Amino acid sequence: MVRAGSTFREDQKEAYRKAIADEQIESSCWVMKQVLDNALVAEERRSPLCDDTGIPHLFLEVGPNKSITGALLEEIKEGIRQGLRQLPGRPMAIKGNDYARIDQSGGLNDDSGALAASPILIKAVDEDVIRLTVMMLGGGPAIRGITQRIFHKHSVDVVIEEIVNRAKPAVSQLGCSPCILAIGIGRSQFEATSLMMEAMAKGVFGVQSDFEKRITDRVNESKTGPLGLGGKHSVLATFAKIGPQRASGVRIVALRPCCCFEPRRASVEL
Repeated sequence: MVRAGSTFREDQKEAYRKAIADEQIESSCWVMKQVLDNALVAEERRSPLCDDTGIPHLFLEVGPNKSITGALLEEIKEGIRQGLRQLPGRPMAIKGNDYARIDQSGGLNDDSGALAASPILIKAVDEDVIRLTVMMLGGGPAIRGITQRIFHKHSVDVVIEEIVNRAKPAVSQLGCSPCILAIGIGRSQFEATSLMMEAMAKGVFGVQSDFEKRITDRVNESKTGPLGLGGKHSVLATFAKIGPQRASGVRIVALRPCCCFEPRRASVEL
């Protein structure tokens, strides 16, 4: 939990180093250097990467010879509570009933550990493990995220074009760039969003499928750049997961323009 909120992975650091070496606009290069320097300091001090410390999102992989119990799920929740207090997470839990939580009239809970994690996403895997990945997801990308239908017209090119057309303004409006595009394509809003979460949990910088690279390259043509200052690196990578599809004229696509610190994630085997 603390590692997820305070640490860049090695592939993430390398992606920034490559982008910094490749960027020709001095101000954009400076922004990326500051992001990387901030990440290195946060890792050393085990402090949050960003003031928006994020909402914990949990991805649990379960092998064929493993089992999970309600007690284990409660232990995971308790671990998250302790991690939020240790990080520390920004107090963001809103008190009160349904109406009070919607209009925020109940006020905030001062306890960082009171922030509830998202529902746990559980997936069966071939490995003989129980692996938990914690992702700390901020508010800005959630505001700019999109889940919509795309009429595919029996063409992958059409789907990519639509994703790019929606990603460009989302990246430009996000502000906290360079970003990472997280994409899930499924048969329903729930499935598409679940696939998008898995893409964030499993994506690796520097390992791009043809589908992912085409989207990254096309969005970078906008030259929005870090913090909107221009340059080659509006997007450092695209993490996409394509699931089963139904016989239909539409594809359901969930798109999240992750900020310059995301996906903030860490995994542990239980």
